[in-house]
Amino acid sequence: MTAVSLSGVDKSFGEVRALDGIELTLGDGEFVSLIGPSGCGKSTLLRVVADLEQPTAGTVEVAGKSAHRARLDQEYGIAFQQSGLLEWRTVAENVELPLQVHGMARAERRARAAELLELVGLADFAGSRPSQLSGGMQQRVAIARALAPSPRLLLMDEPFGALDEMTRERMQAELLRIAGESGAAVLFVTHSIPEAVVLSDRVVVMSPRPGRITEIVDGRRPRPGEATDLAPDDVEDVRESGAFFSAITAVREALRKGDAV
Repeated sequence: MTAVSLSGVDKSFGEVRALDGIELTLGDGEFVSLIGPSGCGKSTLLRVVADLEQPTAGTVEVAGKSAHRARLDQEYGIAFQQSGLLEWRTVAENVELPLQVHGMARAERRARAAELLELVGLADFAGSRPSQLSGGMQQRVAIARALAPSPRLLLMDEPFGALDEMTRERMQAELLRIAGESGAAVLFVTHSIPEAVVLSDRVVVMSPRPGRITEIVDGRRPRPGEATDLAPDDVEDVRESGAFFSAITAVREALRKGDAV
C-alpha cells in the first residue's frame, strides 16, 4: 500500500517557484526524510501533503485519497518544531484534542489518550500541564497527539530542532520505537544529515529553490530481512557503524551536487 503519492507537484507563491516537478511515493510504514538547504521547499512540500498549501500543478494522494479528503478523514498526524500544546489543558487533554474535535465519546478518547501516553512513556504525567514538562517530554506529547486518530502517516517538520543534542538523540530513538509500534509511515523534515540517515529508510535530497528532488539515498535504518545484528531502533549501534558514516558521506555529496544544479 502507498501512504503518499506525489506526481508532477509544482508550487509557486506569486512569482516565486518553491517546488518543481516533485515525484515521490512513501509505502506504508516507511520512514522518509527530506533534506536540503534552507529555503529549498522541504516544509512547503510537507504542507502540500498535509493540505495546508495547495499545489500549483500535479497530484497529491494520501492513503489513496486526495490530500483534502485525507485531512478530513484524519489519515495523517502532524508535529512541528514547537510542540504547540495548550497550557490550559492537561497532557491527557492535549492528546485527546483531535479526537474531541471529531466528536469521539469522552470515555473512548480518554482510553485512547491513556494508551498513547503509555506508548510514549508519559503515563505518569497525564494530569500535568505542559509547562511542567521538559522540551523533550512536550515533543513526546505532541507525537502522541499526532497519533491519536491512528493515522497511516506522520508528518514531522523539524520536531527536534529546538532540543539539545543529547535530548535530540534520545528522541530519535523514541521516534523509531513509536513509529515501529504504531505502524505509521513518516515524512520527516530535517536540516541534520546524521539525523536523516539514522532515522530513515530513504533520504530525499532537495536542490536550492525551486526545490527539486536531486537524489534519493538509502538511510541506515535496518530493514526487515536485512543481514544485520542491529534492531530497527538500535540507534546507538547504528551511529557507530561504518555504513552510517558511508551514508552520511553519500548524502553530503548529493547535497553538493544539488547545489551545482
